[in-house]
Amino acid sequence: MVTVRFAPSPTGFLHLGSARTAIVNWIYARSQGGKFLLRIEDTDQVRSKDEFLEEILEDMKWLGLDWDGEPIYQSHRFDAYREKAEKLLAEGKAYKEGEAIIFKVAKGRTIDIDDQIHGKITFNTDDIKDQVMLKSDGSPAYNFCCVVDDADLAITHIIRGDDHISNTPKQILFYEALGAELPKFAHMPLMMGADGAKLSKRHGAVSVEEYKKDGFLPETLANYLMCLGWSPGEGVEKVTLAEAVKLFKLEDMSDTQARFDIKKLTWLNGEHIKDMDTGKLLDLLKKQVTDSGIEITDDAKFREIVEMYQVRLKTSPDFLELTDCFFKDEFDVEEKGKRKYLDVEGNKENLKIFADELEGLPDFTTDAIEFVCRDIADNRQLKASQIIHPTRMAISGKTRGAGLFEMMEVLGKEKTVERMRKAALA
Repeated sequence: MVTVRFAPSPTGFLHLGSARTAIVNWIYARSQGGKFLLRIEDTDQVRSKDEFLEEILEDMKWLGLDWDGEPIYQSHRFDAYREKAEKLLAEGKAYKEGEAIIFKVAKGRTIDIDDQIHGKITFNTDDIKDQVMLKSDGSPAYNFCCVVDDADLAITHIIRGDDHISNTPKQILFYEALGAELPKFAHMPLMMGADGAKLSKRHGAVSVEEYKKDGFLPETLANYLMCLGWSPGEGVEKVTLAEAVKLFKLEDMSDTQARFDIKKLTWLNGEHIKDMDTGKLLDLLKKQVTDSGIEITDDAKFREIVEMYQVRLKTSPDFLELTDCFFKDEFDVEEKGKRKYLDVEGNKENLKIFADELEGLPDFTTDAIEFVCRDIADNRQLKASQIIHPTRMAISGKTRGAGLFEMMEVLGKEKTVERMRKAALA
């Protein structure tokens, strides 16, 4: 059975690169009907923190990932590492240096790796120094304990980043020395920043937690990360985890580096929001609005507002920014828009005329409001936009938003007319 693992270190938050590795491993395991295991690399007892682990596991669940069985903790397996190290020492394959146990690397050997992504990669043991298995403090060295764990867990495929390629020949030597079956290796090109350098904090947010707080959907982030180096099909941008499981093939992964593009991620998030179940979006936005201190008193009206703006959102925080005029009378006014549309000669007079006509309108509906607007424009020999733009500024303080006449209906006659009159007199 195909068995893969993801091995986070709880010394910090879940990095985007690590999240991508977890997602690809999960998809591959599920596509093969195999197992996805979780191993916690917490041998660094000083830097490893429970709060980091809790956050990592929560972020994985948020992304839609689950795992098989209970996580394995390296900190609980020191006895197993010592037993294997002492076995190799007894067999003459290692030596002691103080309290440390060090593996002897035979020189003059060629190690060929049949990488599932890059193809054949060759190393020479002349370039590999003797490898520490147990440090003098009794803790295991990374390459050794990983091999012991992977062998014990019967890992069949190790899928990880290119930054581990140099570790692979060292680990192969340990597999051979322990008489363990060699897994298949697949090294994914690293995720780079927009400038082509390795993704780091100087490129902006690099942890899953930060994108979660910035209003990106878990479906979007998983979608984007899985498609950095793999494509679900020509011209296909939007894909779910479930869809990827049916389409994914390890050999289809690219062997070239992929660049993380925040603009592309933001666009993709908007596409996911457009297709999101409105009820689910309502719950998400309702919490966001109430957390900001705004009380929602009319659920039906709130739903209308969400439905109007669903196709216009890129991230969930955009919602309050675009719709604050529906929830409070004191809202931000775009100064550039005010100068362009409200301070132009004649526009305030048009606003007053429009407000007067609306006040006597018996049915304050989208169609009726639009008819009045266009009728005034025709009578005054104006373009409808000469009335629409100032009105939008008057009722919302913004130059963009949902359809103006829809906005006015939802806002209601009283508030709409009041704001128009106020802007006309300012």
